[in-house]
Amino acid sequence: MSTTRPYAAGDRRPATEDDGGDPDVVPQPPEPVRRLLLTGESGIVPRARDFTRQALYDWGWLPAATADRRAAAEDVLLVVSELVTNACLHAGGPEELRLLHNAKALRLEVVDGSAGDPAPRTPHRAGRPGGHGMFIVQRLCLDWGVVRDASRPGKTVWAELAAPS
Repeated sequence: MSTTRPYAAGDRRPATEDDGGDPDVVPQPPEPVRRLLLTGESGIVPRARDFTRQALYDWGWLPAATADRRAAAEDVLLVVSELVTNACLHAGGPEELRLLHNAKALRLEVVDGSAGDPAPRTPHRAGRPGGHGMFIVQRLCLDWGVVRDASRPGKTVWAELAAPS
């Protein structure tokens, strides 16, 4: 991140018509679960990142008041990018992105139709191009894994990150 910039790229809330603050509108609590269907879409990775960034604004992670909070939000956006990119490259494309949050953690889920399992390449070689996605996920997350649903083909790859303090 640049030290000359007072905020990280994309760390400003998008302008909306609601910025005027209508006194007749009762604020609703943010939804703890967000879903984005991705089947058959183009520009999937930036779309997933934008969707996640908006959820982070709605949940109060952004705009970030401290460097630690900004880093936590950037980690979330990076992990979303890695999980969705892996689904594009290795699983025939993602079907859905789900974001679930509570006071302690944020869970990211990417659903795809593939039977294959993601795994960090071992041994990890930092100088080699490619193959770093799941290693990055493993390093940034509290935990990650794969869930299979017996009623449908494919899997859900999930990752959990700590909520900023």
